[in-house]
Amino acid sequence: MTKREFLTTAAAGLAFARTALSAAQAPAVRTGNKTGTKRMAKTTKLFKTPGGFPNALAATPEGLWIGEQKLSGPAAVSYKLPEPKDLTEHAWLVDWKGKVLKTVKTNSRNTSGMAVGGGYVWMIANAPPEGVFQVDMNSKEISHRQIPLGPPTDGGGSHGGQWHENKLWISSLRLRGNLRVDPKTWTPELMLPFYQSPGRTRFHDITFDKEGTIWQVIGNDCSRYADFKPALVRQDAATGKMLEVVEFMPGSCDPHGLAYHDGKFYGCDAGIHPGWANYDSPTNGWIFQIDIV
Repeated sequence: MTKREFLTTAAAGLAFARTALSAAQAPAVRTGNKTGTKRMAKTTKLFKTPGGFPNALAATPEGLWIGEQKLSGPAAVSYKLPEPKDLTEHAWLVDWKGKVLKTVKTNSRNTSGMAVGGGYVWMIANAPPEGVFQVDMNSKEISHRQIPLGPPTDGGGSHGGQWHENKLWISSLRLRGNLRVDPKTWTPELMLPFYQSPGRTRFHDITFDKEGTIWQVIGNDCSRYADFKPALVRQDAATGKMLEVVEFMPGSCDPHGLAYHDGKFYGCDAGIHPGWANYDSPTNGWIFQIDIV
């Protein structure tokens, strides 16, 4: 390890320690609105995605980006799905009615998170070769790098990503936290530990609202859609302090991807869910709006 790598790792570790301490010392906070009433989330179906399994979202002024997930190799076997004829995983830009405006091809595998910013699509793999694929708008791969603070060839999987204020955020399963990375130097700058909600140990996509707080999809482990109890957790993006937990109403779409645009939240139902029968959710493959009431 070089001196620079040592200092980078040490700085990131110190930032994580400060964040964890701050979160641990933070007082209990509300789980509802200012009146003390607990808020709930309801979903409204909007349109079907272009194809494949939609497991990542990113909102931009041009429209909504959808990350395609394909299951191949051992993952395809475990889900009893046929091996894809083409391993290319696409990022689709669609308008708010679902019309495809642009398609970007990537070498990502089992994509479970994405971000769009700085002129690039950042597709985040959740299967070998893992890592983040930086791709330009002409489908040219610029870089492929692993999630920081891990082995150089396998930084682990991810279930979410976000571009915010010229930084890339990665929801790292190995680190059990949301990691802010400088996209140019690939230096880790801050990590917010996943919020540990009783009974909800699954973590999915992240997004930022207009106030600059971070939201994440969380859920319980279960064997079927009927027993799923997802929620949204809102955290302070500087300290990780939990600000609010919003549970989804019964019968809601199964949220995997998450995006925020013009005061509204959007989600996608991947169509497959660990531990469930394939397509168990009645809204598999749909993009939907999330309203907090």
